[in-house]
Amino acid sequence: MDGLAEWLRAASARLGIDAGQVDSAEIIRLARDVRRAESGPAAFMAVYLLGVAVGRGADPHDAAAHLADLIEERSGTTCDWRD
Repeated sequence: MDGLAEWLRAASARLGIDAGQVDSAEIIRLARDVRRAESGPAAFMAVYLLGVAVGRGADPHDAAAHLADLIEERSGTTCDWRD
């Protein structure tokens, strides 16, 4: 098991989350797109806001799509996240 997968498993266990429900590749792509279009700190905030939205019942993919829309609107570029 690679380091990220092990960390995800351990962190999920600590937080009482099923690690199988976390799409780490989607989250990483979204954070990378935000970092490219905005700034490093915005990437951390985007991931946090995604977690808050999902915690409040939003579909993870839909919430990430809304953030990707915002990135595209602000930067005028297409997000890799949509690939």
